[in-house]
Amino acid sequence: MKTLSVIIPVYNECPTVEEVLRKVVDAQLPEGITKEIIVVNDCSTDKSEEIILRFKRDNAGIPFHYDRHPVNRGKGAAIKTGLLCATGDYTVIQDADLEYDPIEYSRLLQPILDGHADVVFGSRFKGHQPHRVLFFWHQLGNSFLTFTSNLFNNLNLSDVETGYKLFKTPIIRSIKLREKRFGFEPEVTAKISKLSGVRIYEIGISYYGRSYEDGKKIGWKDGIRALYCIIRYGL
Repeated sequence: MKTLSVIIPVYNECPTVEEVLRKVVDAQLPEGITKEIIVVNDCSTDKSEEIILRFKRDNAGIPFHYDRHPVNRGKGAAIKTGLLCATGDYTVIQDADLEYDPIEYSRLLQPILDGHADVVFGSRFKGHQPHRVLFFWHQLGNSFLTFTSNLFNNLNLSDVETGYKLFKTPIIRSIKLREKRFGFEPEVTAKISKLSGVRIYEIGISYYGRSYEDGKKIGWKDGIRALYCIIRYGL
């Protein structure tokens, strides 16, 4: 029996975190795969912690690890904390905001289970899955960052900033991650691209994007940081 570790960074997501946790629990995995849930609360100031702990208590039979940062450190830092607790053969990052649907786990796992891949990126711009129509400038910025990342790392990804990245756990653990915020995405991509023999695959996923009114947090400063990370780690 193999295990998928689901790392969920949380920062002020009380409107959505319970539904995300329920979707993670309900997500069907291929035969022979179980899951463990790892929630890292990045010092939320709303009722996220109360909701998470209540869910954990009400679902005592589910492998569930909870950790909390005493100060807000960022998504990348929360992922690093989660990796310290992960015991699974595979690891996936799950945002707590409902933009990505855990129903996709089986599709992300399949190239690895078929023996083709070591890392799988879920692309919001491939395939025929549903995608919410949102911001032109965000997509343009993402396309620019993806192009630049591909240029530095000699890849042909379509979505470097995707929140769905699934790894064989020993691979993601072998990387020394430095970025504390959203720079995690370009950093991990650059460092994985430089590992000898690692096979990266991409698969189309659905995307239920949020507006800023819905609570979206990433902004233009994160885009500048992402560009910096692409150049720094790409070199």
